[in-house]
Amino acid sequence: MHKVLAISIIASMIAVGGAQAQSCHEGKTISAGKLTIATGNPAYYPWVLDDAPESGQGFEAAVAYALAGKMGFMQEDVIWTRTSFDQAIQPGAKDFDLNMQQFSITAQRDKVVDFSAPYYTAPMAVLVRGGDGLTADMATLKRLKWGVVATTTALPVVMEKIAPESPPLIYDDNVNVVEAMKAGQIDAALFDLPTALYLGAVVLEGGQVLGQFTADETKNPDHFGALMTEGNPLKECVDAALTEMKADGSLAAIEAQWLQEATGVPLIQ
Repeated sequence: MHKVLAISIIASMIAVGGAQAQSCHEGKTISAGKLTIATGNPAYYPWVLDDAPESGQGFEAAVAYALAGKMGFMQEDVIWTRTSFDQAIQPGAKDFDLNMQQFSITAQRDKVVDFSAPYYTAPMAVLVRGGDGLTADMATLKRLKWGVVATTTALPVVMEKIAPESPPLIYDDNVNVVEAMKAGQIDAALFDLPTALYLGAVVLEGGQVLGQFTADETKNPDHFGALMTEGNPLKECVDAALTEMKADGSLAAIEAQWLQEATGVPLIQ
């Protein structure tokens, strides 16, 4: 079902290309008539499914094809390449037009590369261990024993929004929070959703991301942008395409498909 929906979204995006899209891709890419997009090597779920961005499955793969369609590129005109994360954020010439691999937009990086407007804003998510029987609602969250890092935005969210029945335990960093979960000292912790997905799948045995808040409930969240060379003439076109995708709801639909439904991480009610 996911494949059918992804193809449907891609097709609808490609069909939209108009006069503005036509002007976007002419003479602004490293290969005439083609859009070269880079991702990680390997690229991970839920950002890219099965390390195969060509399928258009996974959040960033789907966004990439939707962007390309808005900019006037057919699906077959998208070329994929791979880079490491650190390689991509170095200054200088690039062998790609866009690079999408969860680059947080920061002022320091923006001095040497260009970023598109954000295509994703990371919400806070609840990581638990052995979450069977728990539900993603505030009544459940209040009963859990929480651990938080003192210097992160998780602390005010736990204290003010969740307001648990027992005071949270405070730690210095994420590593200590995870170790506390392993030791059974705490039941739950808040991380941004990408970090929570990684910890739950790779680091914390029995880890489960119970639910996520909406992004607008997080102070100073990470914003992901497509990375380009500094001064890239394509940036205006990419930003215009993203603005259109936000306005028509297609970007939100892709996010819901791949970062809520596919991951099974529901919004906390």
